[in-house]
Amino acid sequence: MDAHAIVDTVQGRPDVWISSFGPDELRARAEQVDPRLPLAGLPFAVKDNIDVAGLPTTAGCPDFAYIPERNAPVVQRLVDAGAIVVGKTNLDQFATGLTGARSPYGAPESVFGGGLISGGSSSGSAVAVADGTVVFALGTDTAGSGRVPAALNGIVGIKPTRGLLSTLGVVPACRSLDCVSIFARDAATGDRVMRVARGRVREDPWSREGRRPLIAEPRVGVPEALDFFGDAGQEKAFGRFAGDLAVDVGPLLEAGDLLYRGPWVAERLADLDEFLTAQPASVLPVTRAVLETGYGFTAADAFRAQHRLRELRAAADRLWERIDVLALPTIGTTFTHSEIAEDPIGHNLTLGRYTQFANLLDMAAVTVPNGFTEDGRPASITFFGPAFSDDTLAHLARTRASDDTPAPLARTRPVDDTVTLAVVGLHLSGEARNGELLDRGATLVGAARTAACYRLYHLPSGAPGLVRDATGESIELELWQLPAARVGDFLAGIAAPLSLGRVALDDGTEVTGFLCEAYAATGAKDITASGGWRNYRSRGPNS
Repeated sequence: MDAHAIVDTVQGRPDVWISSFGPDELRARAEQVDPRLPLAGLPFAVKDNIDVAGLPTTAGCPDFAYIPERNAPVVQRLVDAGAIVVGKTNLDQFATGLTGARSPYGAPESVFGGGLISGGSSSGSAVAVADGTVVFALGTDTAGSGRVPAALNGIVGIKPTRGLLSTLGVVPACRSLDCVSIFARDAATGDRVMRVARGRVREDPWSREGRRPLIAEPRVGVPEALDFFGDAGQEKAFGRFAGDLAVDVGPLLEAGDLLYRGPWVAERLADLDEFLTAQPASVLPVTRAVLETGYGFTAADAFRAQHRLRELRAAADRLWERIDVLALPTIGTTFTHSEIAEDPIGHNLTLGRYTQFANLLDMAAVTVPNGFTEDGRPASITFFGPAFSDDTLAHLARTRASDDTPAPLARTRPVDDTVTLAVVGLHLSGEARNGELLDRGATLVGAARTAACYRLYHLPSGAPGLVRDATGESIELELWQLPAARVGDFLAGIAAPLSLGRVALDDGTEVTGFLCEAYAATGAKDITASGGWRNYRSRGPNS
């Protein structure tokens, strides 16, 4: 772990990071880690409504801040497994929102640029993973905050069954619904973190444990009809998915409407009413407007909503008699920051349309990338299952991302007809030459890293060049599946000193990828310390 490079990145992104440990402390912690531990040396981020000893917990509100004496239990489990906390990440204030645009610390953009929102409320955690600063991150998820940011940044988001990850040491949003969530660049890493983080905590009254048998070949349902809010690109992206059975998701969507349009908004006041009353000016106007709607509900309203939710939950339970997993688009459409500013509350409801029912109906969920729309916007799918089906969902997510198994998105296309290609620069998502992959039918598998034996250079041509070097480091990259029939004409467009060769990954495997002839490094700028092309570009040409 390059502590100085990580801290440089953190300090350069105040919209993503609220606080962090210094390089000397990070390096000292790394040196003390037992390499035999399951998460040895992996840097991770923590959403700033989860306690980390020695760093302030702000929940996105400076006047609310306090410094905890101990780690939240879920953080401590990860530290005990060898992972290293880098710092605390930005969020929609008090975890109220799905946009990533409701924080006094700034509004981070999606890693895909173009003014696209990062999604919330776990905005900073998702971006910190997607841009390669950390290997994984903790967020929270009440209405979709562990899934919407994953969708908008092209990474994996795990929303466990409620209570599997302890919420002790977490600033509550809706205490009865809150979950700690996990962001990772790939499903295997997310599952690895999940296995360490889960477990009952006796002091946590909401903590619980349970496990359903893993279903290796689950029956996957898809909705009979969906609203994509006029977004033909997202509709086409989801249309590539082939489910086993069409089902009615009307009861689920009705349940989701109860979260922000029903008395569960008042539950947010159970923990924030005193602060909101004493310091109203400390709360952002849009956050305050959402919270204050809770004052309009009566106790009778709360009971009526609970009775209706019970009926809807019974309908949802009957769904699992026909299918094992439900697949939905994580979000029906995407928004830019300027679009969110025009209708912050209305567009927030749109983002949560296919996420906010999950905790009310006691479901587990895993979000995975689903390539891109034709206009370059990220697409995503979320797999839902009943409570404690987390292992089946993790297995399905891993299978989808595996190089050896046909992706569920492309069941009609044999996996042997594709080549997995590693890209490090101008062919990355959203970069200048990414269209050369999209035009040839390539689909994004996910983010990854090279083994620690490469150096990255900024060549005189303006492109980056990856050179194998024993003194090198691990470099961020993306894996794409390119139709084998299109590899030849794709290669024809690659000029020297670049070529395709075998690239070693940090998990011990090798894939085909872009490499640069060593001679081209002479006189080129060594940008290895940045960790990747996107990090380097975000710092500016003089970094």
